[in-house]
Amino acid sequence: MSRPTDTPPDRDQAAAWWRTGIIDMAPDRIRFRGCPVQQLIGRVSFVDMIWFLVVGVMPSPRQARLAEAALVAGVDHGPQAPSIAIARMAMTCGGSLNNALASAVNVLDDVHGGAGEQAMMLFQDIRSRLVDGDDLARATEAGLAHWRRRYGPIIPGFGHRFHRTDPRAPRLMALVAEVAETGEITGQVAAIAGEIERQLAAAKGRRIPMNIDGATAVIFSELGLPPPLGRGLFCLSRSVGILAHAWEQQQQGGRNKGPLPKGWLWQYDGEPPRDCPPV
Repeated sequence: MSRPTDTPPDRDQAAAWWRTGIIDMAPDRIRFRGCPVQQLIGRVSFVDMIWFLVVGVMPSPRQARLAEAALVAGVDHGPQAPSIAIARMAMTCGGSLNNALASAVNVLDDVHGGAGEQAMMLFQDIRSRLVDGDDLARATEAGLAHWRRRYGPIIPGFGHRFHRTDPRAPRLMALVAEVAETGEITGQVAAIAGEIERQLAAAKGRRIPMNIDGATAVIFSELGLPPPLGRGLFCLSRSVGILAHAWEQQQQGGRNKGPLPKGWLWQYDGEPPRDCPPV
């Protein structure tokens, strides 16, 4: 007895399997959001193209400048960063550049790489409280209390374990202020971030300055992006440093380099020496 088979899909069904408004591609034709690729090549920057594909419209020159500044600021933070260390270790294990990139990007998660998205979530919550009628101080206080209740005491985007003042953040915030003066962004999120910094300092008795995650979160929020794209764009930015370190490690050579130098051993805190299996 033969098994019944489904009716083979027709061409329209096959074409509708994936739906996208990003690219229209057929033999001898490539269009991004309706624009022929040959009209974009040499006329728009890489940052323009990122924005165009992800957001759906071309950025204004000031929007592109802010987005580019955020991407430039986040490219690298040295081999002590887990993502960079993993990329270099992957190369010493015989990996390829694409393997190193993939391995490194995969660890840009909630703890290492997620603070920008989390800061955007915090800023968004406080901004919603302003819409409901709170003033900036009350909205910020309520937003911080809500964050701590839900996520714990760490406030994303502020403080840094290496830098007393993250050198990237003031420059980014200065650029935000310049664009806000033109009226192209509101500057409201920058004000929220400044109020968070003020309240953290009052609570701690010392300044807890904004870091790069907070500053880039301000930029992406001012530009109207949702929080998940904050992490996605950070992954694009950090991929530049990952690639550079992986390539450098390949040129330097080295085999099977782990997280500790040769001769350094980890702390063992298990069972003391014993006969096994127990007699």
